[in-house]
Amino acid sequence: MSDQKHLEATLQRDTDEIRSKVQHMAGLAESALNDSLKALLEKNGQLAYSVILRDQKIDECEKEIDRLCLEFLVRQQPAAGPLRFVYATIKINLELERIGDYAESIARRGLVVNSLNLDLNYSDFEAIGETSISMLKSSIQAFLNQDADLAKSTMLAQREANRVRDKINDDLFQLRADKKIPITALTPLQTIARRLERVADQSKNICEETLYMCTGQYMKHMSKEVFRVLFVDDDNSSASQIAETIGNTLDQPSFVFTSAGIESKKISSETVAFLKAKGHDIGNNISKSVDNIPNLDHYHVVVALSSLGTKAFPTPPTKTISIAWELGQVSPSIEETYSFLNQNIEDLVQAILGQSDNN
Repeated sequence: MSDQKHLEATLQRDTDEIRSKVQHMAGLAESALNDSLKALLEKNGQLAYSVILRDQKIDECEKEIDRLCLEFLVRQQPAAGPLRFVYATIKINLELERIGDYAESIARRGLVVNSLNLDLNYSDFEAIGETSISMLKSSIQAFLNQDADLAKSTMLAQREANRVRDKINDDLFQLRADKKIPITALTPLQTIARRLERVADQSKNICEETLYMCTGQYMKHMSKEVFRVLFVDDDNSSASQIAETIGNTLDQPSFVFTSAGIESKKISSETVAFLKAKGHDIGNNISKSVDNIPNLDHYHVVVALSSLGTKAFPTPPTKTISIAWELGQVSPSIEETYSFLNQNIEDLVQAILGQSDNN
């Protein structure tokens, strides 16, 4: 065998071994996710503990793949396609290890939830689990088959996972407000929904690494950052609800708008009627307090719409930008409040977009 053919054979052998290990690790992560969700739905403590114990196997796979990739770099000194392959594998290996951690976390929170003997409809948890686990399977398949089209199509499902997670959070807040679930159930249930949504995020990351491997284009550098904006007032009954509604009507896919109050009170009937007249139906919205906003530190901008609302400003040092809009100095008229918020939100969005374009 010529030296060139020998090099090609060893390159293929090493590549196949790494792919096989990634496939095995992905199978472990997928199995752990399925079992952690099944343990929650069926109140199966034994299965939950099994997921927790199996997390060590995923960690061992992560170390093994990392070792193989480092040996591949030293032995093959790859360039072009093979170099992109090993780089993408190293990143995907980390994503799968995180997914394994999420499965363990879901199992642990499931044990807490099931100890409370809740009478709860878990259909949305099943839905987000199905979406996220399907994304994981497809993202790994795209990587193993070097299928750029499958990677692109798989990424689109992330929005559905985000939507269901938000619905779960809204429903949980309402159940708690109606005293249908205890306060001790709120955080673990929110965490389970968040972990399942994060599986979709990590699967999207796997797709991005696959596209880099296939095309040489790094998708994370091609997409704009998602900016999260939170509007806060006294009780989330009027002004902040109006601000969130205005933000969501701007049709800016790179922005996420949310509202909350320092406390929460029922949305005023005047606000519901006013926005309905403007063509916005918020009849199904619920009022939230800042304490019920998950991952508050992930918001890029917090806008206080009242003096009390400034209590939500994060304590320095922080990367979050805090802005105060004193609506009390504008007018008590709901129409003028709407106009003020509409103008300022548009100005804020355009400023952020302009700053993003300049980076």
